[in-house]
Amino acid sequence: MRMRRLKWAHDFLEQQPHLIKEPETMKGKWKQLLNKETLHVEIGCGKGDYWVQMGKRYSESGWIGIEKNESAAALAMRNYVNQGEESHMRFIYGDAATITEWFAPKEVDVIHLNFSDPWPKTRNHKRRLSHAGFLTKYKQILNSEGQIIMKTDNSDLFEFSLLQFQNEGFCLADVSVDFRRAIHEEDVITEYERRFMEKGQPIYRAVFQLRQQGSLD
Repeated sequence: MRMRRLKWAHDFLEQQPHLIKEPETMKGKWKQLLNKETLHVEIGCGKGDYWVQMGKRYSESGWIGIEKNESAAALAMRNYVNQGEESHMRFIYGDAATITEWFAPKEVDVIHLNFSDPWPKTRNHKRRLSHAGFLTKYKQILNSEGQIIMKTDNSDLFEFSLLQFQNEGFCLADVSVDFRRAIHEEDVITEYERRFMEKGQPIYRAVFQLRQQGSLD
């Protein structure tokens, strides 16, 4: 369902000091800015629940949230402000299609794709954040030992993604077709995810790593 446009979103975002308006100027400098050795990036963070909660739980790392929808980005920033701004967190309002302009090669340690838009119509599959077109960009900014962690309630998107990652040279480090059947205290549960859990719907999760040269996996 399309998000209702918020009239106050633009002006609110313009006033936020932790929103990076020109992220290309920070290319190669994010860890220095956040004063952290590890950098997590959530792409398509929606209203920001996961980015905010994970950033607060793992304050030893730097956390960047990215969202291209203006209204969702404003809600994410409001969530962030209301829960207390953190120096190790920043936000980008922009389209991840240009992500290689924002991050230097091998600069990112972990990429999170948390309940991304499934874009169910075939003609829109190229917009999926796990489409090969995006994966080729992630490979450039992800360090050689980095990971991409994907979680979704959509089985079609999950199956599609498994093949896309495999075809782009990634290997599975971990996978679950019912992630919440066990307690995972390391991973926060957002209000959005809890709705699916209460309906008894499975949560799909996979962790991908770049396949090293010489690997037989």
